[in-house]
Amino acid sequence: METNALGQPIGTEVPGWEGAAAPEGTELAGAHVVLRPLTQHDAPDLFEAYGADKDGADATYLPYGPYENVAALSRQITDFSVGPDLFYCIRDARTDQALGQASYLRINPEAGSIEVGNIQYGRALQRTRGATEAMVLMMAHAFDDLGYRRYEWKCNALNAPSCRAAERLGFTYEGTHRQALVVKGRNRDTAWYSILDCEWPALKAAFASWLDDNNFDAEGRQKRPLSHFREEKGVISA
Repeated sequence: METNALGQPIGTEVPGWEGAAAPEGTELAGAHVVLRPLTQHDAPDLFEAYGADKDGADATYLPYGPYENVAALSRQITDFSVGPDLFYCIRDARTDQALGQASYLRINPEAGSIEVGNIQYGRALQRTRGATEAMVLMMAHAFDDLGYRRYEWKCNALNAPSCRAAERLGFTYEGTHRQALVVKGRNRDTAWYSILDCEWPALKAAFASWLDDNNFDAEGRQKRPLSHFREEKGVISA
């Protein structure tokens, strides 16, 4: 461990650090999905995508939704647009069908830290290659294009599917902030996860191997799970 002249432990030097770049809504295109900045134009399509969730279970841990109609979703998109976060609409690369949304938030270029959140997938996107690819596209843009050092994921600590998703994607659990928020009139403890820039190259290689066509059969079923490729590339489990 490095120490200063007083014998005190100090952090690792970051040579030449001048900060990361702020995301500007660049289109992120993959083989299965395309991410474009979320606009009012997306409201009808997204309302249809979210409509497959008949009982509203997908919105339980979100601070908004389920939506009664297109107008309600449109108002929410307006609220999104006036905040500091950058929202994307996730669309099918082949059909252009709207499938869900995700955003960058807690964007701190000076510290090189950025979070992915506000993730809402329609049922047609859940548990698909496109679902994973959307997250990979956002990670790659943050690390490779914008130069971030830290990529965060936070969720309600009771949201087991979100916690599992973070761990599957290679995020490391960092702890839980107790009584962090009040959401829809209820307490929320928030679980924190992260990926660091030094972890990204091996994780990026694991994603590439998992997403490869050779890893899927004719019916689109995976042959090997992402965890296999993470282990193969030396990515430490969360």
